[in-house]
Amino acid sequence: MIHVQRSANDVGRVHTSIAHSFPEWHTAVSESFVPLQVTSNNADMFRGRMRSRVIEDVSLVEVTASSHTVMRTPSLIASSDRRYFKLSLQLSGTGLLIQDNREAALRPGDLAVYDTHRPYTLEFEQDFRAMVLMFPHSLIGLPVDAVGQLTAVRMPGDEGIGKLVSPFLVQLANNLDQLTGGSGSRLAHSALDLITTLFAAELNLPDSSNPHQELTNDIRDYIEAQLGNPELCPAMIAGAHYISTRHLHNLFQLEGTTVASWIRARRLEHCRRDLRDPVYARLPIAAVAARWGFIEAAHFSRIFRAAFGESPSRYRGAAAA
Repeated sequence: MIHVQRSANDVGRVHTSIAHSFPEWHTAVSESFVPLQVTSNNADMFRGRMRSRVIEDVSLVEVTASSHTVMRTPSLIASSDRRYFKLSLQLSGTGLLIQDNREAALRPGDLAVYDTHRPYTLEFEQDFRAMVLMFPHSLIGLPVDAVGQLTAVRMPGDEGIGKLVSPFLVQLANNLDQLTGGSGSRLAHSALDLITTLFAAELNLPDSSNPHQELTNDIRDYIEAQLGNPELCPAMIAGAHYISTRHLHNLFQLEGTTVASWIRARRLEHCRRDLRDPVYARLPIAAVAARWGFIEAAHFSRIFRAAFGESPSRYRGAAAA
């Protein structure tokens, strides 16, 4: 049976799951991530351990295991309703990620992203250790289709932006016990911000298949910097980039969204972070909303409830409980 080292009232603490057989491992990985199909050529000798911490909607899982293969199949995808990205950081051993007709051979320090809403395969031919971050699509400040260009693309941890991101994530993996309270939440979100920066840098490569990608990335960066400005609007954004508002709307249409929807989603995500952050616990909800460009408290409350299924006050109360 799976040995899970947990104590009572351990919400937010590190959970350690130790599997002494392969069937136990199959159960453990599906419960820790999303439903998965798992196989091994040496199931009788299999050993595996996972140390995990869930911070709001972000799961951080350190995986140490014998050789095996993990598959996300169409039938398993059909039974799921939430959509996640998973970022894998290879800590020791090697791994092979396959998705969207691409393959990424991962060595220690390398990173790769994959989407749980499309089939993928992970192959580990020897004992390995990896850090996996799983988070909803909505937590990344980039269009889902744009991130889709990076699935199963090796992002080296010893050059470029990866040289900065990889060591930070290694430290998270080595210090899961320290990710507590407000500081843990901020570190988790800092990791997501770094990952977003890494993805944006990768999407700006000269051989990008989208000729508008660099301009679109610049516009998204501009929007992010101006979210607290209640005057932010398409005309302001277009003027700052010397393009017409029609061209601006076309760029976002190519990404499968609208300018207004993108601004609203990013503002709501920042508000949600602040409502969970003890640093802003004494700040009135209306002031939190105003920090990110929402002037009318009633309007903010309505769209927050529509986006997250509960009122801002109830969301903040659940975090404090």
